[in-house]
Amino acid sequence: MAEPSDESWDDYIDAVGRVLSLPIEDAWRPAIRANLEVSLKMAKLVDEFSLADEAEPASVFTA
Repeated sequence: MAEPSDESWDDYIDAVGRVLSLPIEDAWRPAIRANLEVSLKMAKLVDEFSLADEAEPASVFTA
């Protein structure tokens, strides 16, 4: 999967801003883009980590 370009990040930021009715100032764009790039890298690490088919979710304990 190719890394998104700056233009596609800007398109995504614009679209999400419209959907959430959030005004996005131009000065914020570099920080938003950097956050999205880091989030994508972390998501790729999780996605690429293979688990055995026998893997079970952790138990949930409540008090």
